[in-house]
Amino acid sequence: MKKIVVLTGAGISAESGLKTFRDSNGLWEGHDVMEVASPQGWDADMNLLLHFYNERRKQALTATPNNGHYALAKLEQSYEVTIITQNVDALHEKAGSSNVLHLHGELFKVRSTIDPSLNYQLDGWELKKGDLCEKGSQLRPDIVWFGEAVPMMENAIKLALEADIFMVVGTSLQVYPAASLINYTRNNTPTYVIDPFIPNVDASLNAICYQEPATTGVPKAIKHIVQSFKN
Repeated sequence: MKKIVVLTGAGISAESGLKTFRDSNGLWEGHDVMEVASPQGWDADMNLLLHFYNERRKQALTATPNNGHYALAKLEQSYEVTIITQNVDALHEKAGSSNVLHLHGELFKVRSTIDPSLNYQLDGWELKKGDLCEKGSQLRPDIVWFGEAVPMMENAIKLALEADIFMVVGTSLQVYPAASLINYTRNNTPTYVIDPFIPNVDASLNAICYQEPATTGVPKAIKHIVQSFKN
């Protein structure tokens, strides 16, 4: 069974109503991203970050997957599909995708501030000051902030190297190291790029591009894959 690896970014979630900071001049819900997505921001105002991510969770709970999410989930019926997502929401899982790697963390998980290996599923949407891990330290969002290492990157690179087909959906390919994954694919790996604003892609990849949103572009790309590559 052919392995399809899909790298998804904020664009696919935006179509479900979840705002992205890159669409608003570096502001995320009115905040400078470094205030709400960096260790320095946490140290400067923990209460602000706790409130910010509580609001993001409430928003995510009401969001529903779109046709792009559902099309990728349905693709599992015919191929071995792995989603590598830069998004912290759970919309891929809600749509039915069973193999999702969250490169930048997960909104509904929290972790210890002194031991990153201690992470927990959050019950509900609220994380409060005074919520502690088993070692007695404050819990924080289990999100990879700017300036922090990306623990799942090594696994993502391995997946890209093994891909028979590689898809890029709803991402500008400007956020590293995630943006480098497309360059880890093997020579002549069929590559598909779906986004209203096609990012710069190495010409040697011979990518097939769909300059449109995920809701319409992903089904078209999948139709081409099914017609072109028998499993």
